[in-house]
Amino acid sequence: MDVDRLAQLLGVAALAAHDELAAALGPGRTRSAILVHLSAHPGGSAEELRHVLGLSQPATTRAVDGLARDGLIDVRPGPDRRTHDLHATRKGRRAAAAALSARADRLGALVAGLDPGARAALGCGLEALVAGLADDRAGALHACRLCDRGACTSGPGCPLDHTTRA
Repeated sequence: MDVDRLAQLLGVAALAAHDELAAALGPGRTRSAILVHLSAHPGGSAEELRHVLGLSQPATTRAVDGLARDGLIDVRPGPDRRTHDLHATRKGRRAAAAALSARADRLGALVAGLDPGARAALGCGLEALVAGLADDRAGALHACRLCDRGACTSGPGCPLDHTTRA
C-alpha cells in the first residue's frame, strides 16, 4: 500500500478514534487525563501535569483546583515551599478507572469487527507506530496521558518502554 493511501486511512481512523474517545469522556477529557496520570504516577506536580497534558499554567491550575475542590485529588506540600505533590484520592482513582473503561468500550468497538488476522496486522503496525511516538520519558508520558497501563502490561509490554530506560 502506498504511503499516501496509508496516511489517508490513518487520518480517517484517527479521527474516528478521537470522536469515540470524545464521546466516551465528554467535556471532562482533561480531568480524566489528569486522574489517569496521577493514578499511575502519584505525587506529580502541577508543572509535570502541564507538560504531560500540553496545557498552559493557568489552565493547569484551574483544573487542579477544580479536582481538589471535587475531592478527586489531594494537594500535599511538595519538597519546597513553591510546589505541591498531587495524588488521586480513592474517588479520583475510581473516576480514572471509569474513564479508562469507557475509553476501552468505545475504542474496542472500533476494532471488534475485524477478523483475527486483520486485528493482528493492525496490532503489529500500531505497535511500531506507537514505539516511534516518543524518544524520552516526557514524550512517552504525553503520548500515554490516557493510557490504560494494565493493557500494556498484559501483552508484550509498552511500546514506549524504551523511552524510560537509562
